[in-house]
Amino acid sequence: MPEPIPFNRVSIAPFAYIGEAWERVKGQYWMFLGVSVVGMLIAGLVPMAVMLGPMMCGIYLCYRQQGRGEPVVFETLFKGFDRFLESFIAALLMMAASLVFVLPLVFGLVFSGLLLGFLGAAGASGGSHGAEGAALGMVILLAVVGFLLIMLASVLINLLFCFTFPLIADRGMKGLDAVKLSWRAAWANLWGLLGLGLVIFLLSLVGVCFCYVGAFLVLPITFGVHWIAYERVFGLQAVD
Repeated sequence: MPEPIPFNRVSIAPFAYIGEAWERVKGQYWMFLGVSVVGMLIAGLVPMAVMLGPMMCGIYLCYRQQGRGEPVVFETLFKGFDRFLESFIAALLMMAASLVFVLPLVFGLVFSGLLLGFLGAAGASGGSHGAEGAALGMVILLAVVGFLLIMLASVLINLLFCFTFPLIADRGMKGLDAVKLSWRAAWANLWGLLGLGLVIFLLSLVGVCFCYVGAFLVLPITFGVHWIAYERVFGLQAVD
């Protein structure tokens, strides 16, 4: 039985991580940009996350090469297929977690909105315009609260899975084992990862504002920051 992989509780400095990520990738920025964009495009081509896992592993393998001081080549992206089964299992588990936590919120939001709309319409037909206005206000409030809850659930799921694909790429872990270890390590560093996730979200939002092209341009930094967090929490495996 293999020894359990230890992890650290670390102090995560989001802006320092972003600066370090830029310093790491700037010498081969266009290489990392190509790897990130092509990987994400391929991941989105096939439904049911069939390609997501291998592409995520391939992207992180490129950062692993860079972290080891090895030359980074574009072909490394497709080495993620060497870990296809385990990365696919991990991607399916991530999708399942999203469905379990997010779908009930969506259905609850829709059902509550329909119910309030029906009550408001019933009040208006009975001559109670105050009831109609109150129902409309409740629908708007419910929509805002529901949207925030859905966003929070999505962010939390992404954070809990943030080490999954790096663990598969770097340590060759089984998909389920990588998911469980990622959850434990992410939970132990939750507040720091939440701050990091917020800064990355704002960075991506700024990129989207520039005709959406900017969202692609910051991908090398986004993946680089996640890889640095992985290195700090788990350490980089020195040899295969």
